Amino acid sequence: MTTRRPHPTEVSEENLRHPRTRQAFRNTKLLVGCYAGLSTLTLLAIILLRHHPGIVTDAVWVRATLVVATSLLMTSFAARTARGHSRSYLRLRLASGIMLAAIAVIIVLPGTFPLWLKIEQGVCGALLTGVTAIGNGRQLRSAFAPTAARDELTPSSLQ
Repeated sequence: MTTRRPHPTEVSEENLRHPRTRQAFRNTKLLVGCYAGLSTLTLLAIILLRHHPGIVTDAVWVRATLVVATSLLMTSFAARTARGHSRSYLRLRLASGIMLAAIAVIIVLPGTFPLWLKIEQGVCGALLTGVTAIGNGRQLRSAFAPTAARDELTPSSLQ
């Protein structure tokens, strides 16, 4: 009986089951889940405080809505990445990096957003820094490497 070799864009079961890969997936899903939860709670607070224009501006509404939408997308990307979907892994890496850059801009722009939102975005940025570090780390990059590169970087060579 022959062993089926994975397609170059698939992740082998061996790589998915490696303890360090599983830990990376768990940590990523936890961080993205916290990001989604915090973003959703922030939008809920904005809804409750909508009659206070000094606290909730139009820019706050737009930013919070976009953050919730991207956090939910990232939750989907993280879940699919943990199941071995290489496209979702790429999307997760891109989305976390782009959102991290956007958060940095939000924090440094003077006067555009209230201080409370900048603080919330700073916490979101800290969570996404973890996602970006794990997603771009050696363990997941080697797990999702194309087959030729994966043959050189097997999970046993990472120990």
